[in-house]
Amino acid sequence: MPKGRPNTMNNYGVLLNELGMDETFITPLREKYLRPITALLYPDLGGACLDSHKAFVVKYSVHEDLDLSSHYDNAEVTLNVSLGKDFTEGNLYFGELSQDPTPVPKYIEIEHVGAQGLLHRGGQIHGALPIASGERWNLIVWMRSSAIRNQLCPMCNKKPELVEAEGFGDGFTEDLKDNVLGTVDLCSLW
Repeated sequence: MPKGRPNTMNNYGVLLNELGMDETFITPLREKYLRPITALLYPDLGGACLDSHKAFVVKYSVHEDLDLSSHYDNAEVTLNVSLGKDFTEGNLYFGELSQDPTPVPKYIEIEHVGAQGLLHRGGQIHGALPIASGERWNLIVWMRSSAIRNQLCPMCNKKPELVEAEGFGDGFTEDLKDNVLGTVDLCSLW
């Protein structure tokens, strides 16, 4: 079975598509439960038309990855759920939108409580402070909108040149003409 790193910053964890969980778990979660919420909270980020994702679980422990430095996500909207285990410290922190990632001069700190999730803009600078003891596991779902991405890549701020890719291909998945942003009838999303 293949085993890729969850992302470029975490060394320990697993990509959920490698476990066959995209179509059976993450896609229905995104489409049926998260999209109605993101449509309300993030209309400017394509919250009503999040049509792809990258999902993974990351692990933090004292002798492995302790923390995660300031960064942006390759997503329009991110879901971060603390799956728990016993750990101390390790709060999340959030800075300004479009802020230089190093250093983060002003930020708010959020306690990451087991079995609770947090939605945030992928473009908001954030990170995880070091855990002091124990082990923490997090489910991360980077949700993407091809209607947004096909106009401007969120990572390099350039117009993307689309190439054929396997799976969701970092969210550049549909022609823009098929996915135009506009008002959303929330009843149709249920």
